[in-house]
Amino acid sequence: MTADSYYGRPIVNEPVWKPEVAFYLFTGGIAGGSAVLHGLAKLAGNERLARSTLWIGAAAEAVCPPLLISDLGRPERFLNMLRVFKVTSPMSVGSWILIVSSGASTTAAALERLRLLGPLQALTEGVWFLSGPPLATYTGALLANTAIPVWSEARDELPWIFGASATACAGAAAAIATPTWCAGPARRAAIGGVVAELGLVHAMEKKLGFVGEVYEQGEAGEYAKVSKALGIAGAVLLAARGRRSRAAAAAGGALILGSSLALRWSVFRAGFQSARDPKYTVIPQKKRAAIRRAESHPASAPD
Repeated sequence: MTADSYYGRPIVNEPVWKPEVAFYLFTGGIAGGSAVLHGLAKLAGNERLARSTLWIGAAAEAVCPPLLISDLGRPERFLNMLRVFKVTSPMSVGSWILIVSSGASTTAAALERLRLLGPLQALTEGVWFLSGPPLATYTGALLANTAIPVWSEARDELPWIFGASATACAGAAAAIATPTWCAGPARRAAIGGVVAELGLVHAMEKKLGFVGEVYEQGEAGEYAKVSKALGIAGAVLLAARGRRSRAAAAAGGALILGSSLALRWSVFRAGFQSARDPKYTVIPQKKRAAIRRAESHPASAPD
């Protein structure tokens, strides 16, 4: 199959997002994962871990709106996204998820700081817990909802990859900030998240076929290699030494955080590289058209 376009120009435009969006994908993942880990720590009675995850999540979510506003250029553009709630738009839904989640985490952190423990804090923590999974995964759905081939062709995998990565980086951050004697759930979340992330990324790349070759080329390829190397190193260090050594737990957690950030940059840059080359748009379209023609005009069965 040929992959020509008019005058050799790209068929789809490159994303217009600034680098701030890649950092938002990272901080939003930390916040979403921390919300879930906080809720589970509360249910288990691990108050020390619950406090760590609350401060980490609230801090990560405090950074998210400025990053989005910086990308949009003007604050009123962010506010305009909240004028309506459109279920079919991942950006609209995501904006409201961020507002609800950040409001809940900020309120819960303030109540914790003021020692105003009671029904209101329990309510805000419950809202934050419920908003955590959507916050951690909606950005994957947002990317997949675009026309960028390497993102749209991975619509089934990207939300899960971002969810696994959010689990890993939230656990890693909590392992750094929490004493080792009560950080066991955080270490397990970090290690399990890395394992799940690596498996899901491999499955995505296998499914994408030649469209996924951008993850082996250019900036996306470099970030992908760094992400895998740091993730494996961090998980091994946490598993081997994280329980006994606070320094090892901090180092392992830092490696996993670096891995998660590199993953977001790999996915982000892969979109630009995929849009730049017409073949990633043309060839899948031709294959789908050929399949539809074959299904609508099947060969006659022999007598």
